[in-house]
Amino acid sequence: MNRTAHQLSLQKFLSLPDNDRYELVEGQLKPKMSPKYKHSTLQLRLLMVLNQWCEQQKRGRVRPEWGVILQRQQKDWVPVPDLIYVSYERLPQAWNEDEPCPIVPELVVEIISPGQTFGEMTEKATDYLLAGVDQVWVVDTKARSVTVFERDSLPQTIWSNRSISVLPGFVLNVSDLFDVV
Repeated sequence: MNRTAHQLSLQKFLSLPDNDRYELVEGQLKPKMSPKYKHSTLQLRLLMVLNQWCEQQKRGRVRPEWGVILQRQQKDWVPVPDLIYVSYERLPQAWNEDEPCPIVPELVVEIISPGQTFGEMTEKATDYLLAGVDQVWVVDTKARSVTVFERDSLPQTIWSNRSISVLPGFVLNVSDLFDVV
């Protein structure tokens, strides 16, 4: 059976109802599981501190679970990251808030869920970087660390005794992040 015959177009994917959460990967629907307690707690904590930074610095928007339209291996890809940050410089004037993010964000945050591996998230981080994302943070609840991926740089793992300071004017001690779970 020809797999491409059953591939979903970007337009068809975007017209699906919002009731179920899916990502579009290689023309296929991939279910996005609902986060568990630790995952959602870390997601909320990061949302709060990044949003505070955005508001204080008048930088842009941070949003949870906002699908973003990207390209992966020359195909439409619509992942639903745990968090994204988009600067005001990148957001188009005619932006419709009830659509997937129309541009490549500066930052994507993915929190490793049960059933996912660090290797899978590393691969996904690479896909984000190849799609034009500037930074990807992979949050590992078991290791209590955040690995920062940037284009043209080796990944940097920040453990709980160090701070994340890779965004201008933003500092977060990793232990403060994990103290909430």
